[in-house]
Amino acid sequence: MTMGDEELYASMALPGVILPILEELQRRDPEATRSLKAAFIKAEAQHPGFTYDLVTGILQKAEIENSVDMSECMLRLAGTNTCTDLQILSDEELLKVLNDRSINLKKILSRIPDEIFDRKKFLDTIKDTASAIRMLLDSVNGIFHLIDGPYKQTVEQRKREFVKYSRRFSNTLKEYFRDNGKQSVFLSANHLVNQTNLLMKTVKDALN
Repeated sequence: MTMGDEELYASMALPGVILPILEELQRRDPEATRSLKAAFIKAEAQHPGFTYDLVTGILQKAEIENSVDMSECMLRLAGTNTCTDLQILSDEELLKVLNDRSINLKKILSRIPDEIFDRKKFLDTIKDTASAIRMLLDSVNGIFHLIDGPYKQTVEQRKREFVKYSRRFSNTLKEYFRDNGKQSVFLSANHLVNQTNLLMKTVKDALN
């Protein structure tokens, strides 16, 4: 695993692993969960990568770190993640559609580990991914009028980053059909999941 890979997983660990668990726990003990969530967010802000280090530390303690494919696990988890921290809670229909489309893209990407060796299914997933990317970008463009002027440039920059990683994903797929390197596809898909999360967070922050 390269340093770049670890930086990616460090960025994904809190929103992709811990926050969904905490959201489930919140139904049992809302007050304690809020405190725990605040502590994780503060620790991650002060020490980026804290959550990822915690997760890998648990795997090492259980002596299973070498049997866990982090790239595949992160990608599979993305499809089950409907955490409200990655959504914009609003009655505005355009924002509801944006939420749905971001979740849908990640669900499609999470199918890759199961379908990558079935050429027909994988090609269908690729088509679905391309369509989901277009629809998500359409939704982002459709809510720009809701964003105050000073924040529009920030959202636009984040959108350009999302487009850049979407193109990288497309290029990685072309390489896959030449060399059958699944790990590069998993990694590129995880980058796209991460960029989707970052895009949603940027839009959410701009609207708050």
